[in-house]
Amino acid sequence: MNISFPEGPVEYDTQEFALTFVALADSVPVDCAITAEALEDRFGAKSLREPDLRLAFHRNRAAIEAAAARLIEETDGKPVTLHSGYLRFYGTSRH
Repeated sequence: MNISFPEGPVEYDTQEFALTFVALADSVPVDCAITAEALEDRFGAKSLREPDLRLAFHRNRAAIEAAAARLIEETDGKPVTLHSGYLRFYGTSRH
């Protein structure tokens, strides 16, 4: 599966407390998200405030996209949400 992450908006989902972004899996859009908790726990966001979450996301975008790509492959191209537990299991942490 060919997975890429086009430049595009990263949105804050206030209902799910997550940042959302899009991947392309074999040219098909796949919705991705990372929880605020994961950004705080695994990537050093200073708080759950949107600016702090965005800063942690952008500083660690490569590691977050790598984890999302792995999960997209594992789920055969289904939408994915990265949680702290998944990231901890695969050893993903701040860089």
